[in-house]
Amino acid sequence: MKMFNRKRRLSKEMDPDEVLLDSSNLPEYDTAQMEGRLEKPISRAMLFSVMIIFVIMAGAFLVQAVKLQVMNGSEYKARSDNNILRPVPLFAGRGVIYDRNGLMLAWNAPGQDPESVETERRYATSTGLAHMLGYVQYPSKDSNGFYYQEDFMGIAGAEKYFDEALKGTIGSRLVEVDARGKVISENVVKPPVQGRSVTLSIDSRVQSAVYRNLKDIAQRVGFTGGAGVIIDVHTGEIIAMTSYPEYSSQTMSDKIDQSAVRSMLNDPGLLFLNRAVDGLYTPGSIVKPYVALGALGENVIDPSTVIVTNGSISIPNPYDSTKSTLFRDWKNNGSLDMRHAIAASSDAYFYIIGGGYKDQKGLGIANIDKYLRLFGFGTTTVDGSDSLLMNKAGTIPTPEWKKKTFSEDWYVGDTYHTAIGQYGFQVTPMQIARGVAAIANGGTLLSPTIVKDDKPHIESTISIPAADFQVVHEGMRLSVKMGTSVALNVPYADIAGKSGTAELGVSKANVNSWITGFWPYEDPKYAFVLMLEHGSVHNLIGAAAAMRQTLDWMNLNTPEYFK
Repeated sequence: MKMFNRKRRLSKEMDPDEVLLDSSNLPEYDTAQMEGRLEKPISRAMLFSVMIIFVIMAGAFLVQAVKLQVMNGSEYKARSDNNILRPVPLFAGRGVIYDRNGLMLAWNAPGQDPESVETERRYATSTGLAHMLGYVQYPSKDSNGFYYQEDFMGIAGAEKYFDEALKGTIGSRLVEVDARGKVISENVVKPPVQGRSVTLSIDSRVQSAVYRNLKDIAQRVGFTGGAGVIIDVHTGEIIAMTSYPEYSSQTMSDKIDQSAVRSMLNDPGLLFLNRAVDGLYTPGSIVKPYVALGALGENVIDPSTVIVTNGSISIPNPYDSTKSTLFRDWKNNGSLDMRHAIAASSDAYFYIIGGGYKDQKGLGIANIDKYLRLFGFGTTTVDGSDSLLMNKAGTIPTPEWKKKTFSEDWYVGDTYHTAIGQYGFQVTPMQIARGVAAIANGGTLLSPTIVKDDKPHIESTISIPAADFQVVHEGMRLSVKMGTSVALNVPYADIAGKSGTAELGVSKANVNSWITGFWPYEDPKYAFVLMLEHGSVHNLIGAAAAMRQTLDWMNLNTPEYFK
């Protein structure tokens, strides 16, 4: 009973007066000792601030949701899908490039870098091949690892020219991955198609020999560069075409060593200039056989007619009739018929038959231009069949050219200089190779080709009598036996040749050195041209020495070219 009463007392409600009574005693509480009420009401400013923060956060989430779902929804959906089913390119094997003997010059090898493409391009280490082969650019990825360029792309040389055939058709596969990027499965959707291989007409052994000998002479006596071409005179197939100096196809394709790439790009020797087809040079005396054919064709002179040269000719000065202008020969060659004039490379003889002198009429600049164009000078190939080989047209000086270039009239002295390959005359080594091949084969102008067993592309047939060609052949053979091309007088082959030394600039302190010709003399099969650029006029050796070294090497290592 007592316990019951006690519980009743504990649960007794407080009367209002008791509350008021406690309230009246509040001042007695020591708030510092945590006595009494400690609550404080929240201010309106605080509530307003909290509300603003929540509104801003909600707005930011809303904007981001709109951006993700409405504005960029399709992009992120595609990315999400790709994270599940990822298309991966299957690279086609690029076709192999072979030389005419079946030696591999460019092929594929497994990639060395696990982040790289599956295959990498590899090139023969032989020198002298870079401008012929070119290089490739590998497929490229973006920062997310997706390929935006899925093909190997040929950038220069045969890699570029035959790119469509070499690259094949890229395939693809779908790779299924989980959220962590682990491959779950993969399926080939489209298999790749291997690129077609290409067999070039070049003999890489001969081409490397030409390059080494150009380099040897250039470095020994101070030429800045050079080029060489050997061509089949019946098919137009290029046996060798090289340019010195050259870049590295492997370095340019790999692009791993960026300092090496920059060094090549900035080299003052112009490593990327293919001098054989893109270099324009003053030809000098190697144009004299074409002028001789023109003079015979226009009945300017009989080939047996003897002209007495005295080391120079003199004509009235066009600016002052009281004075004379002297046109010097490189030496006093005395009395010469056409064959001996070609052999001795007499400037005076070709001044006279080119521009006329005293009682001897000349061919004239219009006919000089006409006959040089018959042999492909001043133009690219007629049908434009191979931009890799015929890129530059060059220049044959004419009155129209002089008026346009210098706003000046044409004088007979300009004709004299043009007749010996000087003045504004410019040619490429490939033009010379094509022209001398037409001399060798009796007047068939061919488009050069770098494809083995390609059908000959005849640009034109030059209507010049066989007897006239024979005179020039004999003069070029005489040049090798006793004239300016005597360096090519080898015991294992009968070579016909024509040398040239083209003077450069007003001071004439530097020259381009040329040698051109064909073999065998009796039944020509191959024509050639070698050029060394910008050497000292005092050099005693030049392009002829480089060609002699090449012929000697070929006799020992590739004797089939002399059979």
